[in-house]
Amino acid sequence: MSNHFALLQNDTFLKALLREPTDYTPLWLMRQAGRYLPEYRATRKNAGSFMSLAKNPQFATEVTLQPIDRYALDAAILFSDILTVPDAMGLGLYFEEGEGPKFERPLKDEKDVMALKKPEAGSLQYVFDAVTEIRRALNGRVPLIGFSGSPWTLACYMVEGQGSREFHKVKTMMYQRPDLMHHILRTNADAVVEYLNAQIEAGAQAVMIFDSWGGALADAAYQEFSLSYMQDIVQRLHKEQDGRRVPSIVFTKGGGLWLEQIAQTGAEAVGLDWTMNLGQARRLVGDRVALQGNLDPAILFAKPDQIRHLVKETLDSYGTPNAGHGHVFNLGHGISQFTPPESVSVLVDMVHEYSRQQRQNAA
Repeated sequence: MSNHFALLQNDTFLKALLREPTDYTPLWLMRQAGRYLPEYRATRKNAGSFMSLAKNPQFATEVTLQPIDRYALDAAILFSDILTVPDAMGLGLYFEEGEGPKFERPLKDEKDVMALKKPEAGSLQYVFDAVTEIRRALNGRVPLIGFSGSPWTLACYMVEGQGSREFHKVKTMMYQRPDLMHHILRTNADAVVEYLNAQIEAGAQAVMIFDSWGGALADAAYQEFSLSYMQDIVQRLHKEQDGRRVPSIVFTKGGGLWLEQIAQTGAEAVGLDWTMNLGQARRLVGDRVALQGNLDPAILFAKPDQIRHLVKETLDSYGTPNAGHGHVFNLGHGISQFTPPESVSVLVDMVHEYSRQQRQNAA
């Protein structure tokens, strides 16, 4: 299915992911459509609940575009939640006021695990409708990013029933019954492939896999239970749509230790959290992948001059991208809901201004 969309006016983000030359370093922010924006809070209030917001393509479009209207960002990201997939598998996602997401029917035992199936056709249509509506509403201003949680990260919520600090239940299953864990992960991987490919067909121009809890795994367990499944997904993604490459980004929070292995998944870019030095990361993976990241989101609580200084340090750390290298500026994780919106303006302007200057000085 091919949709007729407006021509892309700003493809700097896609070029950086494909390691092509750019005039400046593009940026977008994880969780850029969110509670730090007063306009988001107003729409959320209007929608009544988080799920009503996420499941209504009109509301999802509205909040996706809010940061794009306010800031000169270089990409929009679909407004959704990583837990839409397990929700569509029948686990019963709900949100308690002031608490994170929870599942009514977590995977407690072998019977639950073996009954797990991929989402039924049509159960995630609201997401694909939102992708198409957002892409139309963007009207070619910037590219649209689709995304999914990684199989391991989804499994953490599916087994724990909610977010966790210790991952006691999921790790117990992983070590005691690796066969059950692999069954969940294989089912999740197949679901994620279909989910991301459907987002690409609906209009997503790049896709990102969020492995938020990969960093909770021990070495060896990470490769077996998280990385191998992400690699499988990347291999099966649509690489092109409407004659254009569709790059993929893999992000493991806390995954800097495994950077070189993540760079071998076949993804065009690797996301980095703030624990990794960008210059060192560039030396390790060179021109094999583009890098995305990695300012500490808490820096946005500092004063404007301090923000500018740290942006400059981050860009200097990566250096000027030359042929075959690519950098997308981002935070090392999602933006905090307490961030002053004006701090984001300072950040965006400084990234664009200083990265142009870097290239001029290098020329």
